[in-house]
Amino acid sequence: MARRVERFREMSANELDIQQRELSEQIFRLRFQLASGQAEGLKKMREARKDLARVKTLLRQKQLQGGEARKA
Repeated sequence: MARRVERFREMSANELDIQQRELSEQIFRLRFQLASGQAEGLKKMREARKDLARVKTLLRQKQLQGGEARKA
């Protein structure tokens, strides 16, 4: 898990934005799999949701850091 976070931290804001869109689409597809009764999608969905939260957090941190640099 720590490797995954480090991989996200190394990404630029544009790369994180692309990753956010991809994870959102993946979660959307996994919801349909779960609705159709495929239980193996549950673990993937949990991981994808956590990754999406990580990406959103890092994007917000980068936004705040950029705003602080402009104020100074």
